[in-house]
Amino acid sequence: MFVSALDRPWLETPFLVQGFLIESLDHIVLVQEFCDYVYIDAVHDDWVPTEERVVAPTNKKKRYIHKVAVEQENDVAPGVYRHARNIVSNVLDDVRIGNALDAKQAKETVSGCVDSILRNPDALMWLGKINNVDGGTAEHSLNVCILVIAFGRHLGLEELELEQLGLCGLLHDIGKMKIPPGILSKKEELTDKETRILQGHTLHGRNILMSNSGLFHGVTDVAHTHHEHLDGSGYPRGLKAVGISPHARIVAIADQYNDMTSVHPGKKPCSTLEAIRYLYANRGTVFDDSLVLQFVQCIGLYPPGSLALLNNGEVGIVISTNYKNRRLPKVLVLLNEQKAPIKPRVVNLGNAKEQGDKRQYLIKDILINGSYGLNLQEHLEKGLKLG
Repeated sequence: MFVSALDRPWLETPFLVQGFLIESLDHIVLVQEFCDYVYIDAVHDDWVPTEERVVAPTNKKKRYIHKVAVEQENDVAPGVYRHARNIVSNVLDDVRIGNALDAKQAKETVSGCVDSILRNPDALMWLGKINNVDGGTAEHSLNVCILVIAFGRHLGLEELELEQLGLCGLLHDIGKMKIPPGILSKKEELTDKETRILQGHTLHGRNILMSNSGLFHGVTDVAHTHHEHLDGSGYPRGLKAVGISPHARIVAIADQYNDMTSVHPGKKPCSTLEAIRYLYANRGTVFDDSLVLQFVQCIGLYPPGSLALLNNGEVGIVISTNYKNRRLPKVLVLLNEQKAPIKPRVVNLGNAKEQGDKRQYLIKDILINGSYGLNLQEHLEKGLKLG
């Protein structure tokens, strides 16, 4: 059944998407916790050609809990991230100059990320939001790796599956090491010829990874197919739904999200909310419908590290997720209504009723990092913590 309306405002529930399909008993139990009744629309099944059918994503298998508080993981995650970033840069540089891929180091990097995310995913994911304009493919690859591991954790994948998925994310763009640096760093719009050269990174990636027998076979597939679309409009082969593996679908979502929210030469990043809206608008055509909805649940509309503009005009940084109601996180307010700096104060939007007019303490919009002079990197260096 498709739930189209509730017996209460959507804002008072943990449901991030207005309208969703009931697909499991867990969904029913969650609805029962918040609603006495709901409104449903009939779901009509239309016949779809075999080659266009969507393979159902992996169902939840395992439920994870946070092993440590995010404050505790804050002390460990920066070291994990710095070490992983250095290793990834070295691994990709080796490939760029023609050396063989160091699969052992790649696996060890992924294993360290999996360990941190299994303890508590928020700390490492927050660090992954800090993008440097010169970070390039190495930083992007690591951030996609972190995203897909956290997403896999949300989906309930086993630890071995998380490591395999993380390796797919880490090496999905390895073919870019064979693309001329001038094309990768070009600020102006690429010509048609340059675009074709850039798109060739999927074939280069396949060829590089096929020569390494010590890797999970899905890594090669993902490098080759992470730009394919369910409707057949992607590249390099124009595959339709049935030809795109679950791993490739997951990496495609994380790749697009990170690419849109990252700093690129000559291009402003999108806010996390704009990226989520893009994924949601293109679900079922470009991206897997069910996986996009799950990704939204995993990331949240306002993930920690987001720059939030409140209804009352104040601006701050989201520092903690409210898992009972993801629309009402905890925000460190740094600017007043006139966008002037103030003494930082924490506002728990979930307790807005206790702070006067509830509407003024709702998030109006998510801004890009750097808006009004607020930079996440600078505040982290000053000691800003999650929690």
